[in-house]
Amino acid sequence: MELYLGIDASTQGVKCVVIDLRSGKITAESSVNFGTDLPQYNSPNGFLPHPDALVRHADPMMWVDGLELALERLRSTGVDMAEIKGISGTGQQHGSVYLADEFPVYTDDTPLSSQLKPILSRPTSPIWMDRSTNAVCRELDERFGDLLIERTGSPAVERFTGPQIRKFFLTEPEAYRRTRRIHLVSSFMASVLCGKDAPIDYGDGAGMNLLDLHTLQWHEEIAEFTAPGLPEKLPSPVSGTHIAGGLAEYFAKFGMTPGTPVAVWSGDNPGSLVGIGCFAPGVAGISLGTSDTLFAPMQKFHTDPEHCGHVFGNPAGGFMSLICFSNGSLAREKIREKHHLDWEFFDETSLKESVPGNNGKLMLPYFEAESTPPVLEPKVVCNYETATAAEEVRAILESQMLSMRLHSLWLGEEIRTLRLTGGGSRSAAIRQIAADVFGAEVETIQVTNSAGLGSAMRAANAVADVPLEELAKTFCAGTPAASPRREYTALYEEQLKRYRELEQSVQNTN
Repeated sequence: MELYLGIDASTQGVKCVVIDLRSGKITAESSVNFGTDLPQYNSPNGFLPHPDALVRHADPMMWVDGLELALERLRSTGVDMAEIKGISGTGQQHGSVYLADEFPVYTDDTPLSSQLKPILSRPTSPIWMDRSTNAVCRELDERFGDLLIERTGSPAVERFTGPQIRKFFLTEPEAYRRTRRIHLVSSFMASVLCGKDAPIDYGDGAGMNLLDLHTLQWHEEIAEFTAPGLPEKLPSPVSGTHIAGGLAEYFAKFGMTPGTPVAVWSGDNPGSLVGIGCFAPGVAGISLGTSDTLFAPMQKFHTDPEHCGHVFGNPAGGFMSLICFSNGSLAREKIREKHHLDWEFFDETSLKESVPGNNGKLMLPYFEAESTPPVLEPKVVCNYETATAAEEVRAILESQMLSMRLHSLWLGEEIRTLRLTGGGSRSAAIRQIAADVFGAEVETIQVTNSAGLGSAMRAANAVADVPLEELAKTFCAGTPAASPRREYTALYEEQLKRYRELEQSVQNTN
């Protein structure tokens, strides 16, 4: 056996994937759901309740407990944990963890969360769903203007780490002063495994409004303005093949070998790009999860003129585009619950009881604040007064896919193939609508946890020097799932115009 472990610390849970290079198979998986398995953290959707809907924080110790439980469940599958040759992982992007002290020397008799909680300088972590930094973002945009976009790949974005750090400095200056190190979720979790500070990879570091994508170093002027002394508090940025350290002795309790190389972690979206084998021009990925994201490799660096899309580092080299739509699976769940539907109706019957184009019925499903386009106040807008359950299902699915199509036009490249991943990729309705709206072939991959699979592949790439393209041929072969129907693709071209008008009418009233 030649096993490599990938770990995905996502919004709602922790998942593990083990691949075997010799058999070319996924040999074991495990998962933990924060709401179900760790109810003591009062975070059923992965974040703490707060009276301000724009504030979304999580307890980072929940992620640590989730990691331990996921490893214990992985061991219980019977996989030989001692045979794992390398480890890497992904974390939900943009979230940040604030430490006052060095990592302690772990003891075996106490859960890691109890040992790590005392070193926090901030008890909770703002996550990607937080939208409470609007004033700070405007301040950054006014100070740096186009320079911020040209150097970091994005304008100031509410959920990005830089604005979150600046808000922390402005509102809690003493706590900021006591902070020795500021980690991303990814670098924090890698640090937990190593028992010492891990660096930040270029892919995840690009989602901070702080990394200069031309030099791949922290932009000194932007970082220093964000918060005094910030460059010294950030881990070093490194490539995705960097080995962060060896596995701490503590993890021998799970049957793992201390000293096992831990490759630097990345963000969940760069990890998914690798995990779906999305390397060739004309191929884009869509991850259908808590938020929906569309991402693709970029042949050359350029930015979105409407400032919704972002440019991140690509773990396979170069750059990748990413567009985040905050109202993903939770919005689809709202419609399902509204009409008391089972998933069979949602995924199959709804298509039979409605027609493509939905007779023009569209929805802006902003149940939560939205990233693309920026909408800070939750609102649901429909261009109809009445609709059947099937029509409402089609309205949200078509509208979500039309939004993805509209806001990906800036890429300037024809998308010929879409690879879908995440829980929503199991939906026949979503697969067919995606094919028709984009006029592209739709494929799925073997596992829905593409971020975890991508992490295991990155571990093999970093530790054993196996090219990612070679790994993708083995583990990421796409399965044809839907083909575009040209008459409906033409229909959706017209529907796209109506969707754009509806979206602009709402933006004009903000």
